[in-house]
Amino acid sequence: MTSLLAMWGIGDFFTAIMTPLHAAMSFVIMWAYRFWSMLLGPDLGVTWAVSIMTLTVIVRSILIPLFVRQINSARNMQLIQPKMRELQEKYAADREKLGIETQKLMKSEGVNPMASCFPMLLQMPVFFALYQVLYAAANGRALGYFFVHNPDLVNSLTHATIFGARLADHFWLSNWSQFGATQIMAIILVLIMSGLLFITQKQLMGKNMPPEALTGPMAQQQKMMVYLFPIMYLFMGTIIPVGVLVYWVTNNLWTLGQQFILIHNNPTPGTPAYIEWEERMIKKGRDPKQIAEERRAKRSHKSTQPTTSRTVGGPAPATAHTDQGSPTDQGLGQAGSPTDTPSPSVVRQQIQRQQPSRQSRSTRATPKKPNKK
Repeated sequence: MTSLLAMWGIGDFFTAIMTPLHAAMSFVIMWAYRFWSMLLGPDLGVTWAVSIMTLTVIVRSILIPLFVRQINSARNMQLIQPKMRELQEKYAADREKLGIETQKLMKSEGVNPMASCFPMLLQMPVFFALYQVLYAAANGRALGYFFVHNPDLVNSLTHATIFGARLADHFWLSNWSQFGATQIMAIILVLIMSGLLFITQKQLMGKNMPPEALTGPMAQQQKMMVYLFPIMYLFMGTIIPVGVLVYWVTNNLWTLGQQFILIHNNPTPGTPAYIEWEERMIKKGRDPKQIAEERRAKRSHKSTQPTTSRTVGGPAPATAHTDQGSPTDQGLGQAGSPTDTPSPSVVRQQIQRQQPSRQSRSTRATPKKPNKK
């Protein structure tokens, strides 16, 4: 297999991609280790574990904008589920037409299904790079530019332990008579990692999804994934080094906290989390509809620029968004959605600019009465 990959040049291609990541992983971990060793002491497993956690925080901080886009994309997908079901019923006998209309709907609503996968896809190379660096350290090899030039750090990482478990070892053993602290620590971390993932998915489906999004084939698939992914984690965790499990647990904990903050402060309209948010705002003496309208107007101002080329057929467009409780508020969670429109004041200004001297038809039809002196 290795010779086949080499013949195709695939091995060289992946090596060219992973080498900079190995260097980046070794750089961040090296400087994090040197920082924490001044506080916790050198050659301690807890120092290396905290260094790996620091790497996780740095990676996730860089990915915050993508995470917000991921949540918004998932929210948009939830909100268009009723329209999706209407298309499925309408074009049930024509799969090609259904696909075309579905793409049109997603484009008009500003929905990108792949946006929810971007953060995970970007983290996978980081995960593999860290896995390879720690796996090499477990065999006493230096991988990564800064580890290659600091063999003492590699030796320290190779023998680093936390609660008796080696960070560079994993659960699976060739000789089960050696079962010990490393396997116990791996089991604990895998269970925590799977539990955090399960809670995160349940939080999203139970708090931030409208009732209509919890029905249908797609909703059933999502419910299956809530249980399927944690089970997959249980099996994958047996071959992952303890140090990488530390990274994964920290990553899942960050995801849970970040999602909780986003749902708590900016939930999707029509969901249980949104009702709770409205109640909190009312208790604080604030108007939730006004806050929602201000957020919608702010996002609309950022995502779209008002133009004066719009054809105005009457006073209806000026009042299309004056009702704060109207269904247009349902687009509050759709950051950057093409359905966002300018605020009523902007529309009124456009009407005045486009029709500065026109009078109503009834006014023009009524003759002017002479002034009585």
